[in-house]
Amino acid sequence: MTNNQFAVQIKDLEMNFGDKKVLKGINLDIPAGKIIGYIGPNGAGKSTTVKIILGLIEGYTGEVKIFGEDISTGNEEYKKRIGYVPEVAELYDSLTAKEYLTFVGQLYGLEYEIVDKKALELMTILGIGDAYDSRITTYSKGMKQKVTIISSLLHNPDILFLDEPLSGLDANSVMIIKEILAELAHNGKTIFYSSHIMEVVEKLSDRIILLNDGNIVADGNFNELKESSKEGSLEEIFNQLTGFNNHKELAEKFISVICEV
Repeated sequence: MTNNQFAVQIKDLEMNFGDKKVLKGINLDIPAGKIIGYIGPNGAGKSTTVKIILGLIEGYTGEVKIFGEDISTGNEEYKKRIGYVPEVAELYDSLTAKEYLTFVGQLYGLEYEIVDKKALELMTILGIGDAYDSRITTYSKGMKQKVTIISSLLHNPDILFLDEPLSGLDANSVMIIKEILAELAHNGKTIFYSSHIMEVVEKLSDRIILLNDGNIVADGNFNELKESSKEGSLEEIFNQLTGFNNHKELAEKFISVICEV
């Protein structure tokens, strides 16, 4: 596979915050058109990796390429090909969805009339079109999450980074978003999916990459990880490879405190 067929290439990526080494030599080649489950415990380095790719963090060593282009060259055109749903989205609550989404779309170079039409259509499909002209501050958590997802996709990005994208969504909306992600991957889009809900990652991902303490400790599809670890579920694989095996003991301690008189 040639370089331009890879959506993301990472070589010997390291990152320090003060004396703490957060990334300890990450190497990845991600082809286009795949859903990548990018998982790990808090502090493993997932968010740091994503923020480096997004150009939000500098000071790393190693090499990061998006569609064959090194992001350290200063040419930020590649960012127009990326969509991002953070775990906690900072929306401009005082704006209406129409004002917010047309603003975001214009930042990506879309014409106002085009993005206005597209945004309303997308909100209608997700069942919140009636609130298009309402201020976001009046929205429920699920409605805000839908707006965030729409804002990440308005410009038809080639790479999508999703951090807990299903948070706050009802069951029907979860089914729709899962199907959208599958269709996007089928159309050649590359999706980095990060979640602590292992069951969702297991079912959605073509490939699962597990980080622990700044290192990749597992990389493969679910069946490969299952075979190598001899565990039954992704949650069990996760716990084995990250060394977390005292969840039952901690739960029992928690309950004992609650039951104290």
